[in-house]
Amino acid sequence: MSYQPHYATREPLRSGVDGEPGLVVLEFGAPWCGHCHAVQPLLDELLTQHPEATHVKVEDGKGRPLGRSFGVTLWPTVIVMEQGKELARAVRPTTLHDLRSLDDALSARVVPPVR
Repeated sequence: MSYQPHYATREPLRSGVDGEPGLVVLEFGAPWCGHCHAVQPLLDELLTQHPEATHVKVEDGKGRPLGRSFGVTLWPTVIVMEQGKELARAVRPTTLHDLRSLDDALSARVVPPVR
């Protein structure tokens, strides 16, 4: 799955996110957030380079349990996870350099060959 331009209409459960197979790029933000809009082309570019990752775009806000479970306080917050474990995080990124830790985490995973 590649870049998702729209926020999910339903917030996934933490157990669902933790149980997602493979690499997950979890993005927290809001459709009205200027910082969130500004980073979209960069996230699209990053995720185009990593089509094996699942992009989960979650609308966050006060009282939303998923964002609180990850300690999200600023938008956008983008987290790379694998099997429920956080591998990297970028908070309010504005450049590709700010996404470097995410790219490194996505690139470090060796995908086993399909048999």
